[in-house]
Amino acid sequence: MLPAAATLKKQGANNGATAAFLISTPESGVDSISITWALLDPIMTIARPVAAFLSAMVAGMSENLVNPPDRKQKVTIDLSCQVDQCCDGEECPSDVHSHHHGILIKIYKGMHHAAFSLWAELVGWFFIGIILAGFITVIIPDDFISQYLGGGFLSMILMLAIGIPIYICATASTPIAAAFILKGVSPGAALVFLLVGPATNVTSMSVLIGLLGKRATALYLVSISVVSVLCGLVVDAIYIAMAISPVAIVGQAQELIPFWLKFTGGIVLLALSIQPLYRIIRGFFAKDGDNCGCCEDHDDHLQGHQHIIPTHTISHMGHNKK
Repeated sequence: MLPAAATLKKQGANNGATAAFLISTPESGVDSISITWALLDPIMTIARPVAAFLSAMVAGMSENLVNPPDRKQKVTIDLSCQVDQCCDGEECPSDVHSHHHGILIKIYKGMHHAAFSLWAELVGWFFIGIILAGFITVIIPDDFISQYLGGGFLSMILMLAIGIPIYICATASTPIAAAFILKGVSPGAALVFLLVGPATNVTSMSVLIGLLGKRATALYLVSISVVSVLCGLVVDAIYIAMAISPVAIVGQAQELIPFWLKFTGGIVLLALSIQPLYRIIRGFFAKDGDNCGCCEDHDDHLQGHQHIIPTHTISHMGHNKK
């Protein structure tokens, strides 16, 4: 997200819009919403993007109120082709380019991106999330969960303390949240983790300060923390008012899908995971940091590492332009 946010900022987006983008993007994607439905429950599936929207709006509006954007700033719009880069948007005007590709080629390109490029970005984090969820289920004592994370304001604050320093993508955080709930963590506290984990981490704070400034970064953290805690308290109140046991309904959405479809989907997902996982493992053991071996080309290198080493990615983006 950081390279994309840096590009938006360079093209004229103000600090408020950039902060809203950084908060809302990981939580409102189709991937994070669908996996929330599969691993959690319908209430959390609705609460997650709604809370992300509120957090993004509060952060963006707060920043623009405190530091009003410069209306005279020149905005550069990227009109290049997103299908196959056949048009740079300058020599080929957008009204002419709109006739270059039909709906079928656009659907094909979108499905190809989802099956290969997008899943290649997510697969490593997804399996890390599954493994961490297993460790949480086995290692964390039930007494600790019931005493400190069973609900209420204190459990939200503890989840903030856990979620803010570390980075974990929205996809990987979902199985971890499911494991938390099955251990007795309140759904509201799990929601706080789902919101702050993907949107904040210690290593990206320096990049955010350079991108937005110290004051905007502070507002960013305060906004997402306050709204996340408030939304968590509201979600806990909803479960209590509806007399719903979160443990009883976590992961029950899978019962709506026939076994043959689940089995086929699992096989396809594993097949799509073999190559990107191999690249990740090969890159992990590579000795040369600049030639990690986990990507076939430089574009895959950018996609595969943009979440892990943002400053490295941004520097590569600058190298491409040169």
